[in-house]
Amino acid sequence: MQPMSLHVIFVAPFFLETTLRFVAGAARLPGVKLSLISQDPADRLPIDLRHDLAAHWRVDDALDPGQLVTAARALSRQLGPPARMLGALEQLQVPLAQAREALGVEGLDAESAGNFRDKAQMKEVLSRAGVPCARHILVENVAQAIAFAELAGFPMVAKPPAGAGGKGTFRLDSARDLQTLLQRYPPDARDPLMLEEFVSGREHSFDSVLIRGKPVWYSISRYQPSPLEVLENPWIQWSVFLPRDVSGPSYAAIRDAGFRALAALGLHTGLSHMEWFELSHGRIAISEVGARPPGAQFTSLLSWAHDLDFYQAWPRLMIFDEFDPPPRRYSVGAAYFRGQGRGRVKAIHGLDEAQRRFGHLVVESRLPRSGQIPSGSYEGDGYVIFRHPESAVVEDALQQVVQLVTVELA
Repeated sequence: MQPMSLHVIFVAPFFLETTLRFVAGAARLPGVKLSLISQDPADRLPIDLRHDLAAHWRVDDALDPGQLVTAARALSRQLGPPARMLGALEQLQVPLAQAREALGVEGLDAESAGNFRDKAQMKEVLSRAGVPCARHILVENVAQAIAFAELAGFPMVAKPPAGAGGKGTFRLDSARDLQTLLQRYPPDARDPLMLEEFVSGREHSFDSVLIRGKPVWYSISRYQPSPLEVLENPWIQWSVFLPRDVSGPSYAAIRDAGFRALAALGLHTGLSHMEWFELSHGRIAISEVGARPPGAQFTSLLSWAHDLDFYQAWPRLMIFDEFDPPPRRYSVGAAYFRGQGRGRVKAIHGLDEAQRRFGHLVVESRLPRSGQIPSGSYEGDGYVIFRHPESAVVEDALQQVVQLVTVELA
């Protein structure tokens, strides 16, 4: 039976649409008094959500654990000590963990949060645990970078140790590319650079739930093409595909390695998002792991695939340690539309034909608007989500729609 009137603090630096869906999910859970810490003022919240909150506290920097502690203590005087503190953003996980430790609040500890946030530290932990991942090094000078290049060869991948969503990630195809990068972003002890051997294979994600260290649920999806290729080519439109059945032997390797990785990194209760590669001869390599809900409409995709609102299921998991593994009723997928050219969105071509062919599969969409400024991100300027009981139907629709619909910029 759930305890009554738990004070829970949600940290949301800015009122992004996806973040507010998680806030609303938490605020509407029975037995929860939700307070909110943010940098945005409360009057920017939707009115109905504002009324669902027990309290709000504004800070100058929501990534500063000291400010989070001060805000939490002020809210505690109004509502009592918090039973949980949570936030959905990748960049929040370490400061949140530090604040929880200072306040004596249960949740992911700072050391484990650092394992997930610092990609070099993450790879060291995974390597020691025998979890398959790419060779890597955290370099603090040019000599280290050149030595690793001689060992691993080209191509290789360069990324910031605390990156998120592929931001700041580069593929280096030659010594000249490496030299250019080192001249532009010279590494040092305060600002090191992560180098990783380039792993060639089909890229997937592994989303999963643990409760008190016990695996209770997982999901597998596939990127078409890989996120790095999308980042390097702003014109590429891409998709994420979630097959309906992920229980077969072809996914046995990631089921084993994925949960071993989470145990090694220190996750006890939570929803995690993992990137991994399917290599030849049944081998895999884990790329990155986040101890938080996935982005890029993944949470919506999981919700549509299972007929379960993951925007409320995640805060329920984090607050009450409860999650009822749902059946996967559908295959789903998202296609991401990206502008071609320069300037603002001028026109969208192919929509009528796409509607004729695939309209019956659409469960959610956000199409680019005329005059819209391109986002410049890998998520693109709009998306559409398909759903159907048969995986082949969804996969075929995704492959066709990214070819059929184009976004013209001018």
